[in-house]
Amino acid sequence: MIFSLIGLPGCGKSTVGRQLARRLQVPFFDSDQEIEHDIDCSIRTFFEMEGEERFRDLEESAIDRLTQQASGVLSTGGGAVLRPANRRYLRERGQVVYLNAAPDALFRRLRHDQSRPMLQVADPQRRLRELHKQRDPLYRQTAHFVVDTGRPSVNTLVNMIVMQLELAGKLNAS
Repeated sequence: MIFSLIGLPGCGKSTVGRQLARRLQVPFFDSDQEIEHDIDCSIRTFFEMEGEERFRDLEESAIDRLTQQASGVLSTGGGAVLRPANRRYLRERGQVVYLNAAPDALFRRLRHDQSRPMLQVADPQRRLRELHKQRDPLYRQTAHFVVDTGRPSVNTLVNMIVMQLELAGKLNAS
């Protein structure tokens, strides 16, 4: 089974995803890394050259492919839920965990990060609040589980996710 992590940029999808995959002893996939490998450049560069719509086409193709894996943990890009096809692939082909984080906490985490195209604006904190307002309903519609990230360690978040999945009968208790 594929376990997908969704949420805003910087909420911990890749970090938590790697640890969750290690814990479940399954492969880890990062849709953004897969796309960068395919296009042989950074997403930021691709965004600047080709635009968001073309990037979303590549992202949809990657998510379609990755959600058909037999097992694994998939970390998605923050905007993956913008396309209805992606929401459907994620929800119907596996279990989806929304890592919900407060926009202001994300801003503190990301304020010096230059690699995220959606945050290369005059007021990134305001941008994160707008993205949360726009995307939170889509994340909730797509997710089977919501985990508030708050301040727990990565290990604690992984334990919370595993517990949720076990309680729902989606994992064998370890």
